[in-house]
Amino acid sequence: MPNPTTKKKSKTKTQQDVPWNVVVLDDPVNLQAYVTMVFKKVFGYSQTRAETLMMEVHTVGRSIVWTGSKEKAEFYVQQLHGWQLQTTMEKAI
Repeated sequence: MPNPTTKKKSKTKTQQDVPWNVVVLDDPVNLQAYVTMVFKKVFGYSQTRAETLMMEVHTVGRSIVWTGSKEKAEFYVQQLHGWQLQTTMEKAI
């Protein structure tokens, strides 16, 4: 008589990529029109979206301008540094 076989269920946990925020900080050097132009060029944002984010940087002192994968966030931070904007990244909560 054959022995019954027991199948073990194995659970594989796949970690989802934690989203990262690209944060632009206010500085006393860059003009508002310049920051708006950079957001349009780097992210392809509309004039309205770019101005809204720029005003948040100006009034609040910081703005989350993009959220996504870590690699893409690092790329955007590098690009924004090239435009002389004070930028950092942080894990999205």
